[in-house]
Amino acid sequence: MILNVSVKHWVKISWLFGAAMMLSATATANEWSGYMAGEYRYFQHESPFADPGQYDPSFVLSPEYYHEWDEGQQSLIIAPFLRIDQQDAERTHVDLRELQWLYVEDDWELRLGLGKVFWGVTESQHLVDVINQTDLVENSDTEDKLGQPMINLSFFQDWGTVDLFVMPYFRERTFAGKDGRLRSSLVVDTDKASYESGAGRQHLDVALRWSQTFGDWDVGLSHFYGTNREPLLQLNATFDALIPYYEIMHQTGLDIQQTTESWLWKLEVIRRETTSDTFTALTGGVEYTFYGVFESNMDVGLIAEYLFDDRNDELATPFEDDVLIGTRLAWNDEQSTELLVGMIQDVESSDVSWNIEASRRIGDRWKLSAEARLFSVRNNDTALYSFRDDDYFQLELARYF
Repeated sequence: MILNVSVKHWVKISWLFGAAMMLSATATANEWSGYMAGEYRYFQHESPFADPGQYDPSFVLSPEYYHEWDEGQQSLIIAPFLRIDQQDAERTHVDLRELQWLYVEDDWELRLGLGKVFWGVTESQHLVDVINQTDLVENSDTEDKLGQPMINLSFFQDWGTVDLFVMPYFRERTFAGKDGRLRSSLVVDTDKASYESGAGRQHLDVALRWSQTFGDWDVGLSHFYGTNREPLLQLNATFDALIPYYEIMHQTGLDIQQTTESWLWKLEVIRRETTSDTFTALTGGVEYTFYGVFESNMDVGLIAEYLFDDRNDELATPFEDDVLIGTRLAWNDEQSTELLVGMIQDVESSDVSWNIEASRRIGDRWKLSAEARLFSVRNNDTALYSFRDDDYFQLELARYF
């Protein structure tokens, strides 16, 4: 189970803190929400490795408690997360996604605790999004994040919003175990992780972001200094496992989005410097939406993006020269039926990956979601080669409360 001592400590604090707040709160100020879900994954092919199977059921519990007081100036959010997976012991894990106190004034805000912060505008990947660590056992799309201990101070001025972050503790990336799918040929031994900094997980990371809206344009400029969220994977002494090595990095990021009628123009650019490498990467593109097609309520969006990374090393990133083509369909019905289909094609080879996501509400409390990840990878020098037999289809039935 992925729950180290420090995270256990945070969990104990969260429940004690939450219990104290609930005892002192008025009944009308307490709000519980969240969901529980059953998930089933079917992998189309047998794994090239001996242990993983083709069937993988799991269960998720994700409650959220919210309380505000002091006429809305102060609030508390607690959001634990639990997954129990039948196949992969590393995917069975507990995390505290959020345990955060917020204090609000007219032109500034202060957040303390574990929180989630999202930066980015593009569809295919979020290069500038560096505050939270990726929870990779949840999904290979890197959208799921672990809670990050932080102090976040925000200032709101006419010339823009400034966010300051101080992060006293680092969260390591999760990886599939030997019984899991969507993993490398060698299992990643997360228990042996090492760091460039002598402070290890206690290295003090800092970040600064300025954002502003100029008419149709939304612009964000950020800089991060601290432990790289993406580890280098190095062979261990016996050559039978991979060891994560976390470097210190400087990363400067720029994200821009322009909204004009039916058009969304998007761009993310980063410059990252570490001891082992310095590189520039970008993702940019456009999304155009046809509203009310065929005189119906349906909206159809067309998406195109280009992904570039000047490392020219597909083992470091699978998206060094690729194109995304996709479509987003929204029926705008009472059941909120949606479908997203995307294909990422390598410009220099025939390698391609598909992503399909669909969802539909059932009544007021239930939601049915479907997902598919498909890979056609022949180049054995790419990071996606290990996933070549990991095509899967997933169904999830969730009940919200």
